[in-house]
Amino acid sequence: MKAGEASLLKILENRMQFVVPIYQRTYSWTRKQCGQLWDDIVRVGTEKDYVSHFIGSIVYVKEEESLSQKCPQVLLIDGQQRIATVILLLGALAEVLEDAGPRDTVNAEMIRDLYLFNKHTNAERRYKLILTRSDKDTLIRLLEGIQLAKPVSKLIEDSYGFFLNKIRSSEVDLDRLCDGIQKLILVDIVLNREHDNAQLIFESLNSTGLELSQADLIRNYILMGQEPTQQKKLYQHYWFPIEQAFRHAEYTDEFDDFVRHWLTIKLGRIPIQNRVYEEFKAFTRFSKPDEVEALVADIRRYSDYYANMAFDAEKDRELQQIFRDIQTLKVNVAYPLLLELYDDYAEGRLSKENFAEMLRLIESYVFRRSICGIPTNSLNKTFAGLLKEIDRGNCVESLRAALQLKDGYRRFPSDAEFSEAFLTKDCYNLRNRNYLLRKLENHGRKELVDVSNYTVEHIMPQNENLSPEWQKDLGENWKEIHEKYLHTLGNLTFTGYNPDLRDYPFITKRDAKLGGYRDTPIHLSADLRDLERWNEEEIIKRTKRLARRALEVWEYPNLPDEVLKQYMPKKEEAERSLEARHFARREFWKSLLEKSRNRTHLFANISPSVDNWICATAGRSGFSLCYGIYMDSAKVELHIDFDTETGTGNKLAFNLLFGQKEQVEQEFGSTLEWDAKEGRRSYMIRKSLLGRGLNDEDEWDSIQERMIDAMIRLDDVFRDRVAKLKP
Repeated sequence: MKAGEASLLKILENRMQFVVPIYQRTYSWTRKQCGQLWDDIVRVGTEKDYVSHFIGSIVYVKEEESLSQKCPQVLLIDGQQRIATVILLLGALAEVLEDAGPRDTVNAEMIRDLYLFNKHTNAERRYKLILTRSDKDTLIRLLEGIQLAKPVSKLIEDSYGFFLNKIRSSEVDLDRLCDGIQKLILVDIVLNREHDNAQLIFESLNSTGLELSQADLIRNYILMGQEPTQQKKLYQHYWFPIEQAFRHAEYTDEFDDFVRHWLTIKLGRIPIQNRVYEEFKAFTRFSKPDEVEALVADIRRYSDYYANMAFDAEKDRELQQIFRDIQTLKVNVAYPLLLELYDDYAEGRLSKENFAEMLRLIESYVFRRSICGIPTNSLNKTFAGLLKEIDRGNCVESLRAALQLKDGYRRFPSDAEFSEAFLTKDCYNLRNRNYLLRKLENHGRKELVDVSNYTVEHIMPQNENLSPEWQKDLGENWKEIHEKYLHTLGNLTFTGYNPDLRDYPFITKRDAKLGGYRDTPIHLSADLRDLERWNEEEIIKRTKRLARRALEVWEYPNLPDEVLKQYMPKKEEAERSLEARHFARREFWKSLLEKSRNRTHLFANISPSVDNWICATAGRSGFSLCYGIYMDSAKVELHIDFDTETGTGNKLAFNLLFGQKEQVEQEFGSTLEWDAKEGRRSYMIRKSLLGRGLNDEDEWDSIQERMIDAMIRLDDVFRDRVAKLKP
């Protein structure tokens, strides 16, 4: 490797051609980056104190046999964006200078001969820079002054137009602009294919992925080390189709997500979000050269599955609708499981009927939890774990059993819990409101309703100043009824005549000639046709009817006990699971206590344990400050248990503290749980962190910091108060 400081223009003066490898990302600078470069050039060009301006580095590979050629080609490994942008600027400057007429200093012909073209070289070799795909043709046509042809590289065209407009409209003297360009310097790094590891150098210059996307780094990692012929084959046969599959999405973000899901399948665990590239390298580190094609083929196969599910590319209409429904729920954490199931389906190991049934089961699981308000934080671990719990010989039943056996924050809400939630759930402001009503409307219909043609209608109007007719129907508690049931499922339907129905009385809305409930084709409104009034009783009745329909749309697994028992963990597995939990708890407490000692004297003499709780004195015997960690939740609390005889002292102490509740919570900074259930000897005052716990290993740092912060505040609030108690 040879490296040294060099003038960018001096590098371009060399008789050679930079070629961007086929696997490199396309030109990606926007007007923001171009504007920054322009400002820098103008500043250093107009201020004499600036001798030079550093713009980074370029890395390219020179092969020995190319040195004797009249115009050797070199592979531009890094620096494409900088080189391409400066060439676009020079091309725009040449166009302006040509229109401006002869000048004594710099002129258009000189710029083109020195920096844009290799003079006296024919065909494609005459261009100083060859980009990839549509970037290539657009750049060449702009520099040649030829009309652009489709497909046009939008960013190349925009950047050229940006500089053209800046040069023409700016008051900056062109000689000063040229001075600024001449002051651009960079680190010129020349590699030798035989001796230098281009990938390692590429990574170090790009801060191991902070500048480039994970997608860019992974593509370069796979292809950069291959011979040119193999690079072209792998790119054209596999990687380019992947990019095409992702072309309708935000490629880098979506592809990064996809690779994380793919790695979850391969590793059997979830990679940390910002370490996907490092995890990918570790997984593929020992792949032999002849295994690379199989690796890329596997990525391409799974990327096709992902595109079918995420980008509406599925050809089968039934599956396409299911995927749309799942996409609506935005349950990205389910993709590792979905990708594996799709692979079984695509390879003929799973019938379409069973595949569809399992997808609907996953959809039901996610949506029921949403209606019941169960935190989603544990879902990533849940779905990753399901990959191991499914019996490939009996997929549907084993998935039903696995979901039905979940408990706590991972539970599949029962029919009773799901139905009950609708009675008070604000369904109007639900993110998936239209999805909920659409599914209920179209359940059992052969002629499906396109709900995009309708809006959501409140049967009892939203206007809090209800008319006398509405007040009479609802009764003397009409305000409370309006507030409680306005946005619940029972008060919502679809209509195409929302402005016409307005806040009219129920009978008027029912009998309206246009859009009235009696003549509407909407099934959701069928139970409104013969009603004489709309009040609390009818809202509750309709909510319960629609909730029963919801139980059919979003089904519960509902396996009989004798079947479910077959899937319950065996004793040995349970023991191993307990041992694993004990190990995890000890590691969690060890880490938390180390962090805690850096911030407070609390728990200074406490050792890690395998228990759910660790406690320290709150400054008085019988009063303890405790941390609690569970699989999917965490807590800090003040525990009161000093009166071991009757417990009446515990209750008295709790009541004295409870009398200061408002001031305590104001000092603490949020509400607390005051746990004083009848029949219990000890009492607790706690702060819970729901939805995150021992299962979320990649979030332990955040969980521990929040627990320590809450504990310090809990101690500040209660220590003096506990000391002053005289129970």
